[in-house]
Amino acid sequence: MALKQVSSNKCFEGFQKVFEHDSAELKCKMKFGIYLPPKAETGKCPVLYWLSGLTCTEQNFITKAGFHQAAAEHGLIVVAPDTSPRGCNIEGEDESWDFGTGAGFYVDATEDPWKTNYRMYSYIKDELPKLINANFPTDPERMSIFGHSMGGHGALILALKNPGKYKSVSAFAPICNPIQCQWGKKALGGYLGSDVSKWEAYDATQLVKSYPDSHLDILIDQGKDDQFLSAGQLLPDNFIAACTERKIPVVFRLQQGYDHSYFFIATFINDHIRHHAKYLNA
Repeated sequence: MALKQVSSNKCFEGFQKVFEHDSAELKCKMKFGIYLPPKAETGKCPVLYWLSGLTCTEQNFITKAGFHQAAAEHGLIVVAPDTSPRGCNIEGEDESWDFGTGAGFYVDATEDPWKTNYRMYSYIKDELPKLINANFPTDPERMSIFGHSMGGHGALILALKNPGKYKSVSAFAPICNPIQCQWGKKALGGYLGSDVSKWEAYDATQLVKSYPDSHLDILIDQGKDDQFLSAGQLLPDNFIAACTERKIPVVFRLQQGYDHSYFFIATFINDHIRHHAKYLNA
């Protein structure tokens, strides 16, 4: 599959690049950011996938998170895909900020008119890693995932639905229980239809209840002053309770005074890079 390089910038002796490709899964052109640390010039590196939140593109994380120095030090390739298909000419795709363009929710849609293009779950799980492993000096056996908000939801469900695929998982302010919040009800209802039992397959709080073992060390940072926490969109307490019941280790840190923004992410990103490096470089 042909990759077209969109940009390349030297950063901490490695390179932050953006590529475009034709996605078979999403049936449109897609972009992703990839940071290649200096170590990638001489050997294979583990890969850390970042999933962004509502309204984001591949640009938000690579320009705002400040992860490059830590990724360079730990020798991690970091991949940041877009959050949805774009320009699919679906009626209504650009009508709201929390559904359609920029809001793929990391599910495989089953409802018309979304089901042809909106297959972000399969894109992240299968197509993108195959593309990355075929074109860059990766170690396919060493892969982890993290994300923010809607992308935190995506990271958690991908790890929980695919035991053993990812060495570690972490999240910033994830949407933990989408079947219980307005964002989730809107997105899951639109993409998957009205049968709530189908939504549960993409809900971290539901998935953790049937996760087959406890070998998953989860790190979650949540800003205490996050407006979406107080609005009941994130519901981390429900997820923590489900993890506790199943004896699945989760480190949950409520960070005093922090909100939902990339300033919050940039503050704690190094902790998350270290969390993943511990497993990816073991």
